[in-house]
Parts: sequence; structure tokens; C-alpha cells
Amino acid sequence: MEHGDGEAVIIGGMVLDIHATPSMLANPGTTTPGKVYYVQGGVARNVAECMSKLGAKPYMISALGFDMAGNLLLNQWKSAGLSIEGILKDKDIETPVVCNIFDVNGEVAAGVASVEALEKYLTPDWIFRFKNTLLSAPVLMVDANLSHPSLEAACKMAIDMACPVWFEPVSVTKSRRISSIVEYVTFASPNEDELIAMANALSGSDEFHPLKESQKKNISVLSLFQMLKPAIWVLLEKGIKVVLVTFGSNGVFLCNKGWPRQFKMPAEKTNQCGFRGQLFKTVMQKCPPSRYSGFSELDRSSHLFAVHFPSLPASVVRLTGAGDCLVGGTLTSICAGLDIMQSVSVGIAVAKAVVEVEANVPSTFSLSAITDDAKSVYSGAKVLFPQSML
Repeated sequence: MEHGDGEAVIIGGMVLDIHATPSMLANPGTTTPGKVYYVQGGVARNVAECMSKLGAKPYMISALGFDMAGNLLLNQWKSAGLSIEGILKDKDIETPVVCNIFDVNGEVAAGVASVEALEKYLTPDWIFRFKNTLLSAPVLMVDANLSHPSLEAACKMAIDMACPVWFEPVSVTKSRRISSIVEYVTFASPNEDELIAMANALSGSDEFHPLKESQKKNISVLSLFQMLKPAIWVLLEKGIKVVLVTFGSNGVFLCNKGWPRQFKMPAEKTNQCGFRGQLFKTVMQKCPPSRYSGFSELDRSSHLFAVHFPSLPASVVRLTGAGDCLVGGTLTSICAGLDIMQSVSVGIAVAKAVVEVEANVPSTFSLSAITDDAKSVYSGAKVLFPQSML
């Protein structure tokens, strides 16, 4: 299968997730009744699958073994009609597996990750084989499961092809890998803790600290943002154009220098086939771009521009796939030609759909549900401020 025009390239982890959820309060030292599920996972894989369920055909570059976990992941990928050309398969590879134990509220209580194969086998040499896939790609997404050399190779390759890079931090520890590639990154999507770790890595200090739970209680959105603004500014000053900070039930902050409307894909790199085309048309009707057109005069590099997008109420089953599907929904929308404001609204709507199911990605998405939810998010979004940082 050839890589089509207007299709994103995704490089990173394909992982088998084992989810164990007790049906009552667990006691250490003994087993507890509950449910155990095998779930296809991995940040990059989740993002790519989410995009495919929204009508895209992302090109996945990853590594799998010929073991039970690898066969399960590969067969699912084939059945989705997605290309397996970029997936390295080798008998020596131990397919990445993560085992998560949840509490009764659906939050991760403990987990063990065995993902070393990604760093060992997803090498610059393997990545370079697929350089031509970036010629027509609107965006490259890399997850931080890659080693430093592979991250750098992928990002340099994208820049050579004038392809913007989206960095997904994966975890607090791995998010620090931003330090070797920050100059190449256009978009980054950390949660609050990853943001702090990235700011410390980029500033070469430990001056930023995660907010304590007591600080977050009964705090306004603006006050929360003010506390994190110095860390966000470090990322922007180092060259990242758009920082998307996720805060779970507190929503999402979209931040950049100046005005983010410029972050819209050129028409020749977009793709509006099938479900994506319907998504594009419906969102354009329900979330008209004219709503935010009055800020163009503020597009100056000395200003921080920040928008808060609210979260949506949901019947939560599992939270693990929410951040990945938020990225997947946002990327699909950008690649369809929607602007960044509309795209983030769709991403939040998609994230709501995933927390209401057991899997990391729902089996299907409802166009009407997504676009109605996106309209609710878009209309509830508030420009916090364009504020000079000088």
C-alpha cells in the first residue's frame, strides 16, 4: 500500500497493554477478583488507530516481534486496512508489553513497562528507509519512546522535507528527550507533569515543580494557567510553535507566541476523503472560523497567546487512551484542513468518546456526536489573554 497524499506519518510504539481492574478494593499480597483485558496500545499506535477510525490512513513506522503480542498487534493492524510496510518484524524482537493495574476508579494504581525493543530496533537506519513518505505528509508525529538518535534522525528528515513535527511526550521521564530535538518541533502535547519535566530539561534547571493537589483545589482556570505560564514560556522560547497542555477534567490550554490561526495546513497537503471530508464540512458549519478572527493584529512574537478549552462531562470507564485520542482527533482535523482551534475542539470531543469505553480507541466514532461535542467545546473556549512577556 502506498502512502497517500495528505496522510500523516507516525513513528513510535506499538504495545500490548494488559489492563487489570479489581472489582473491589485490592489487598496487597493476594489476588483480587476483577477483570483482565488485552488491549492494543502504545502512544503512537493509539494515535494512528484513532486517526484511522476517523477516516485517515496514517503511515506507521514501528517494530514488532513474532511473538504472541506482536502477532496480535500486527493482525489487528492488517484488519484495519493500514499499511504494515513501515513496521519492522524480527524474531529477535520482544514485542513491547505494558501491564497496568487500575484502582476501582479507573486510574492507574501501578504498572510495569517492557518497551526496550523500541529503542533497540527502531533505529535511524530503519527510519531513513521511509524518507519519501514525508514528501506529501502534512505532519510527522513522533512519540518519546524513540531513542535520542532516532528522534533526531526522524525530526531532521521531516525538516528536510518541510514537514512539521508533532512531539508526544509519552511519560514524565521520556518527555525530557525533547532537549535534543526542540529546534525541530512545531507541536508538543504534554500533560501538566510532562510540561514541568520538559521545561526543566530545556532550561537545564529544576526550578519548575508540579502543582500539588492542594494547589489545584478550588482554583480558577486563569490562576492555574498563571502558575504554569513560566514553564510553558520556556517551551515557546526554545522554538516550539504550539504547546497543547492537557489537564484532564480541567480541559486543555492551547498556547503559542502570537496568534495560532497561522497553523493551518496548506490545501495541497490536506485530505478530505470519506469520513474526514464529512468531519471537515460539519465542523466548518458548527464551529465557524470567523469566531476568532478579531485577534490577527496580535500576531507578534513578543506575545503569549493562550486559549482554554473546557473538557466535556463523560461516563468514565477508562482514562488511559484519552490523551492519545485527543492528539489523534486533533491531527486528523489538521490534516483535513481545519484550523488549530477547530482541531483541538474535535480532539477533546474524540477524547470524551474514548474514556467511555474499555479499549484505548473506540471501535467506531459517531460523526454527529463528535461534531456536536466539538461545537460545545469550541463555543466554550476562552481566550485567556494575549499578554506581553517583555
